[in-house]
Amino acid sequence: MGIFGRKTTDTAESSATATATAVNPDLAALTGDYTIDPAHSTIGFVARHAMVTNVKGKFNDFEGTLHLDGSDPSKSTASLDIKMDSIDTGSADRDGHLKSADFFKTDEFPAMTFRSVKAEALGGDDYRITGDLEILGTTKQISIDLEFNGAAKDPFGNERVGFEGKAEILRSEWGLTWNAALETGGVLVSDKIKLNFDISAIKNAG
Repeated sequence: MGIFGRKTTDTAESSATATATAVNPDLAALTGDYTIDPAHSTIGFVARHAMVTNVKGKFNDFEGTLHLDGSDPSKSTASLDIKMDSIDTGSADRDGHLKSADFFKTDEFPAMTFRSVKAEALGGDDYRITGDLEILGTTKQISIDLEFNGAAKDPFGNERVGFEGKAEILRSEWGLTWNAALETGGVLVSDKIKLNFDISAIKNAG
């Protein structure tokens, strides 16, 4: 994905501003293929519960790849595979319900996938990637707004890039329609789900 808004942490900032039409040529050094590091990344979500509070969760088992093009961010791509059995909301009972036929049907649909189809530079450190999100065998497009957090070489010699992302979806569009009515009005689980991404990716050797 085209996360190229500034130089790596070991270079001085350029006086030129990177935009959707003018990318700093020094950022071409970031061009290449990357593997997402699950140990230092988080894929999370937030749902409104009983109309009064937020329940936060995450997926503990996932893998993904990025292709970054520093000269032309629109040519960048992203791919993500998430194992649904790894859902974690801090409650074993709730997690079990989410894995059941009421929600994700993990026995039948073990994975959720994302494949990018478009990347855009919005100016500064802000980018947007659009792609196909598949859940329960249904595929629909979503857009993820991204902020580039920087690039650095870690103590083990790995070249890393990092970014944060967010998106909102309506779960009903993927057939996730289970709910329960509240006596005071409203429903137990919100249709709107907020997705949060905090990603660290390592550049592949070669």
